[in-house]
Order: sequence, then structure tokens, then C-alpha cells
Amino acid sequence: IRHQAPSAVVEHDDAFGASPFLLVTDTGTSAGKLLGYVAKSDWTNHTDKGLRVGDYMAPPPKPVPWNADLNKINEIFESEKSGAVALEKDGEVVDLVVREEVERVKGYPKLVAPATVGADGEFMVGAAVGTREDDKERLEHLVKAGLNVVVLDSSQGNSIYQLEMVKYVKRVYPELDVIGGNVVTMYQAENLIQAGVDGLRVGMGSGSICTTQEVCAVGRGQATAVYKVSSIAYKSGVPVIADGGISNSGHIVKALSLGASTVMMGSFLAGSLEAPGAYVYQNGQRVKKYRGMGSLEAMTKGSDARYLGDTAKLKIAQGVVGAVKDKGSVLNFIPYTLQAVRQGFQDIGANSLQSAHDLLRSRVLRLGGPEWSSTSWKVEFMGLVSYEKKYF
Repeated sequence: IRHQAPSAVVEHDDAFGASPFLLVTDTGTSAGKLLGYVAKSDWTNHTDKGLRVGDYMAPPPKPVPWNADLNKINEIFESEKSGAVALEKDGEVVDLVVREEVERVKGYPKLVAPATVGADGEFMVGAAVGTREDDKERLEHLVKAGLNVVVLDSSQGNSIYQLEMVKYVKRVYPELDVIGGNVVTMYQAENLIQAGVDGLRVGMGSGSICTTQEVCAVGRGQATAVYKVSSIAYKSGVPVIADGGISNSGHIVKALSLGASTVMMGSFLAGSLEAPGAYVYQNGQRVKKYRGMGSLEAMTKGSDARYLGDTAKLKIAQGVVGAVKDKGSVLNFIPYTLQAVRQGFQDIGANSLQSAHDLLRSRVLRLGGPEWSSTSWKVEFMGLVSYEKKYF
């Protein structure tokens, strides 16, 4: 969370960083006395961006220990009749919690997927790092904090840098799962598997805000990429993540049927209530900003190292900034999506993910069509098996 002095003028939302708040202190630093806070949503609604933050900041909320539970925070909301509390650690405010967040979390369903909980009863956590030398130090701190899986983030995963990083991680942290990528060919996948990866991310240029295929002529149709990579990865027991191009439930069915074990859903989830960022109005529609890590805007925030642009005088964008329409809460549209995927599997005669993969590899499930190798998921299912029994 960032800090500003009361005399500061916030003219761009970059001042908030990734946080929905700004803390206002007398010195403009974390060491100063807390005078109040500014919510990004309030700043967005101000037409006069030339006002000093001290003129419209909210009063300082009551502090609570940073590890206070939701019940304690909710008690303060009820007794103080306030809309926010400040989480304090070692005398410093490290974050804010607003009433709306607590109400939303209280409405979440109970955990029904025990696979997301480790043997210690805690949530399993993943983080992404690069393949530079300083990423090794960052990884050390992440592991000490309880990291369960690390993702090696690269636009082209089959490089000597990632191969060496995979070997380093498996040597120094043998219990830590490593996901490598991104790759799109069997050859690339085989190199990473031999290096020791536990999972693979598949996709180049297939994301909704990625322009790598147009700008650099690098990449592959996502349907073909997932099929080819998974056809060799499964022999080593390495699961595949389909990364990119998922914009509806049908794309999920296609990705899983082609051999993927799971999917990444960037744009699909980007417009949800729970996604990071504040809603804005654009052409009369309520939207959230969604940007590619290869966009110039993201590169100015540090992603340029991923595209080897941190030392380049001329940066080449491989992504764009877009806007995603408000989709409401994931609690509403994810159950609908899950049921649509279940029905898709039922129609192709598969009652589980494993059975779908078995049908594919036994050639009972066949795929084809004129657009088989396209970037999008325009593939046709042929020779389908049908069962009268309703599995779901």
C-alpha cells in the first residue's frame, strides 16, 4: 500500500499501484503519522483531479493487529459504525480492510476442494519468479514464507536460462513443485521435462491481450499446442496447463479434452467483482482494465525483463491494454460455467477428466475441422461416444 502527504495531488491511478487505497501521512512515507486514507473508487469519482488528497481523504480508521480475524474486524465495524479498519504491524499500518470486503468474504462458500489445502492444514500457495540470478534470492524468501509451488515465468520457456533455473530449484528445493513454460511444441516440452519440471504451461500469443503472434510471428495455434504438448507430457506424468484463449465454457471443454489438466482464465475472470482493479465506465459500460504483460504499460511496471526489454533502448510491445465488461461475482457465474463444462463432458461420453484423456488417446474421441490449427479454439468434435446415463 502506498503513502502520500496531504498536500500531494494524484493525477493518475498509477499512484495507487496494485492497492485500492492510498494512506495519507504527515510525511508522505510509511514512517509518518496516519492522517487518513483515499479509496481509489472515491478518487475515480472526483471530476477535479487537481485537488490535494488532504481535501477529500477519509479520516484515519481504527487500527487492529495485522493478524486479527474477520470476527474481530466485524465487531469493530459494528461498534464503531465505520467503513474501514487499519491493519497495523510493529506500529506501522500495512493495509486497510473495508466493510464491503468482509461482507463478501463472509458470503463465500465453505472450502470443498481439499486438494487446495496442504498436509499442514494451510492453503497451498504458488508464486511466479523469473530466470535471472536475483530471482534465486527472491525464491529463497518465498520458500521461507511457505511457498508450495513456483511458476517460472517466461514468454519462451525453452531457453537455457529456464532449463538451468529448473535444475537449480529441483536441486536446492527438491520438495518444491516447479511449473515451467510457456511452450507450444513437443520438443520444447521434452527439454523441460528432462530438466525436472512438475508441470507445464502451454500457449504463445493465444491470450486475448497478447500480440506476440502478430508482432513477432512466434507461437502456435492453441488447440494444436495443447494437444501436441500433452501427448508427450502425459507419458512422464507431467500435467499441462492451457494458458490463453479461454473466453467461454466451451473453450474449457476443448482444452481439457485435448489433454490439458487445467486452464488459465485471465480475461474470463478479469471483469469479476473479485478481480483486482476498480470499475470504471467506458462508453456507458462498467468495465475493469485488463492488460497483457507484454504491453508497454506493464513493461513500465517491471514486466520488461520477461520480454528481454529491461536493457533494450527500444521496447517492443507484445501485448495490449483492454477493458473487460463487469461480470458480477464469481460466486454467480463460476457455478454456471462448471455445469456447462460437465454437460460438455457428458456429450462427448466422458465422466471424468481422466476418461476424456483416455478417449482421446485411444482415438475414440476425434477432433478436426478446417480451423484446427487456428489461434482460437475453433475445433470440431467428431466420432463422439454417447451414453444414456447422466453422469452429472
